[in-house]
Amino acid sequence: MTKLKVGDKAPEFTCPDKDGNQVSLSQFTGPVVLYFYPKDETSVCTKQACEFRDKYQAFISAGANVIGVSQDDAASHAKFTSKYSLPFTLLTDKDGKLAKEYGVGKTALFLPGRTTFIIDKDHNIAHVHSSLLNASSHIEESLKVIEKLKSQ
Repeated sequence: MTKLKVGDKAPEFTCPDKDGNQVSLSQFTGPVVLYFYPKDETSVCTKQACEFRDKYQAFISAGANVIGVSQDDAASHAKFTSKYSLPFTLLTDKDGKLAKEYGVGKTALFLPGRTTFIIDKDHNIAHVHSSLLNASSHIEESLKVIEKLKSQ
């Protein structure tokens, strides 16, 4: 598994969302915040998703799309999205293939990792942030990077 770094081309993907629609990176023309998280309905993951929700308008105003990815199925994502009024897309990476392509490994030997990638409009990696327990730092750093990209 190769860890992606700033400047690398973001791997193309196509994964189902909560409604079974196929979502691909190539659909997006602006920056993308692609965040991998361990599991719907867990305390840190819920905090992270709700913080992305609360700052969602700032991401949209900066021209960025927010996409969450976990191995949870569409039904779990639908329930999670509805329960917390999440306005962004959650994708199902059922077999962990997308996480592997992005170099997001398991932590503590069994927990899927928590890593956020900022992908610029040309689909290059502009920033990588990884922290399993500090979910808030993903949102703060992501907004700073998106704002910087907006001014370029």
